[in-house]
Amino acid sequence: MVPIIPTSHAFDQQTISKIIAADALVQRYRRLFALLDCSPLDGLASSAKAGRPAHPKSAYAKAFLLRVCEKKASMPALRTFLVEHPLLVLELGFRPTLDVEQPYGFDVQRTLPTVRWFNEQLRTFDPRLLADLFEQTVQALLQAIPGLGEVVSFDVTHIYAHVKENNLRHYIKERYNPDLQPKGDPDCRLGVKRSTNQEQADGSTTAEKEYLWGYGLGLASAYIPDYRDVVLAQYTQPFNENDITYFVPLYLQTVAHLDFFPTSITADAAFDAWYVYQTMVLRGGIVAIPLNSHGHPDSQRAPDGVPLCPIGLRMHPTYHFSHTYGYRAQRFRCPLLFPQTTGASCEYEQFKKGKGCIKDLNWEAGAQMRVTLGEVGGRRGAVHSSDLPEISSGGFMETALFQPPLPEPAGHLSMQRALQACDLVCLDCLSPCGSRPPLHSRGRSHSPAALPRVLGITPSI
Repeated sequence: MVPIIPTSHAFDQQTISKIIAADALVQRYRRLFALLDCSPLDGLASSAKAGRPAHPKSAYAKAFLLRVCEKKASMPALRTFLVEHPLLVLELGFRPTLDVEQPYGFDVQRTLPTVRWFNEQLRTFDPRLLADLFEQTVQALLQAIPGLGEVVSFDVTHIYAHVKENNLRHYIKERYNPDLQPKGDPDCRLGVKRSTNQEQADGSTTAEKEYLWGYGLGLASAYIPDYRDVVLAQYTQPFNENDITYFVPLYLQTVAHLDFFPTSITADAAFDAWYVYQTMVLRGGIVAIPLNSHGHPDSQRAPDGVPLCPIGLRMHPTYHFSHTYGYRAQRFRCPLLFPQTTGASCEYEQFKKGKGCIKDLNWEAGAQMRVTLGEVGGRRGAVHSSDLPEISSGGFMETALFQPPLPEPAGHLSMQRALQACDLVCLDCLSPCGSRPPLHSRGRSHSPAALPRVLGITPSI
């Protein structure tokens, strides 16, 4: 909607329009909002009380985005900021309560909704509208930034729930009991923030774990040297979900927003799974992820991926089958017994039983790419760093994610509100105004066995 320009005893409409045109803050946000198609938000939001003007939904959405850009930690701080910048209130699109006695022709205190009503609008705002704005912003950046989205980084960080269980100064008998759900947030979950191994005097090690109640935020971002990091997708879940469960929804969002498949992926060891490599190997792409053995002993293999038996011989492939986890597997048998007995002997226990060693391996192309590629800096990875374009190496996550959460009003924060906040922060990360971490939200995990064909997985046979 077009902002309303009032008149007053001090200034007429033409003069107020010139003052607005000369206001640097107003012009900065006018340029930012011009990048967004807010037409789906043109409808009026509900009014706080009878007789008060109903403001457009777009005005609330812009105000929430402004709160993130200006790093206002609470709604009272946002409202105070808007009261101090009445011309910005007009630019956002709020319907002014006219008063010719005021310098700019309206009463900014009576025009702005109360803090309670700002919070109510954020709580009930449709997150799909913000998600649409986020998607169109990515599309606009694709037109302006050559090469955007060719290399995509994935990472996950924690978000504290606003519950007393996270306050170490508050005594709670069973603070980290997953069966005792905090009353302040019925949707948050208990998870491990950090785990370290402490060496004991006798040489043994014990795991020291730091817990928290909250949520996990996953982001997919692309790093462009002249533009820094650009957020392409976001996904949030309760904090008890593993990092790898974020990959599928993040990847699907990224492909949908970019309208093409990335050519390279980089992430930390938590994302070391065969289906991550599968997304790239069938399209000639590359993946840079350190090897994560997940606690299993290293399997000896030949350079082409064929496993070696305990005495170092190449094992014999027999047949393929569909694994219960959804991938195509290959069974390998003892080379001394298959395809025919050689007459040689082996001290391996299974050989003495007449069976020989047996190995069932994931034989998808992505799984082979995962185990046959080289090392980076002494650690197992997909490629050498020189083979990849310049990437952020987690720089975005350090600057945009690892910050303290926004303080919020008391009471339970709904999942819908969390989704809205995530979309607002993603919009802000695409803007030149800075960034702040989102609130929590919830998603659904995805089973590798149910991966859609967009990932390029070979059908099981």
